[in-house]
Amino acid sequence: MTTARLPLFPLNAVLFPGLVLPLNVFEERYRAMMRELLKTDEDEPRRFAVVAIRDGRETAPTAAGMPDPARVPVERGPADGFGPDPLQTFHRVGCIADAAKIRERSDGSFEVLATGTTRVRLLSVDASGPFLTAELEELEEDPGEDAGVLAEGVLRAFRSYQKRLAGASERSLTTGADLPDDPSVVSYLVAAAAVLDIPAKQRLLQAPDTATRLREELTLLRSETAVIRHLPSLPAVDLTRAPTHPN
Repeated sequence: MTTARLPLFPLNAVLFPGLVLPLNVFEERYRAMMRELLKTDEDEPRRFAVVAIRDGRETAPTAAGMPDPARVPVERGPADGFGPDPLQTFHRVGCIADAAKIRERSDGSFEVLATGTTRVRLLSVDASGPFLTAELEELEEDPGEDAGVLAEGVLRAFRSYQKRLAGASERSLTTGADLPDDPSVVSYLVAAAAVLDIPAKQRLLQAPDTATRLREELTLLRSETAVIRHLPSLPAVDLTRAPTHPN
């Protein structure tokens, strides 16, 4: 079992390996985290862990640095908004993020661009410092049975889903040559791109193996495609990038 202790960044979102994550960091607890990450040599990965919030707030009300001119900023602790036991507030499986870009703005906030790398299981949370840290166990990706065949089926279902979602013609869609052929990569990209709620995405992230994730995606894609067939056209979805998150 490989374990690590890393800064912890809770979000109202699920990060998958391979997904690009833009962050707009303005709360002091997360500014402190970014300042600490900037101490890491540029040649080394600047890693932190992202977990989805099960019950709590992504931002602390009136936290220092928040753009709330109606109130006086108040210093908040690293676990503010996450209850007396943060470990119970977060989903237990998350993802390590590698920050390729951390840019400090003139007002002290940060623009961050990170990429998900490895799934992890949350073992413990430490709120004694200026920001949350966590003891984490890295999770290996088991392919499971028939992952390759399932991936082909998921890609076909995803193309149909994407077509319905975008209301676009076939020629405007991503072609097979643009999509990966590695089953685990397919499973993560489709999970990230599908318009699903956090509990559904979390179930996909913590699936025991690639094949199980692909089977669930196949069921979800077929169901969602049937539903949106009767809905107005919606904008297309970028497979590799999540929306920018305020902390």
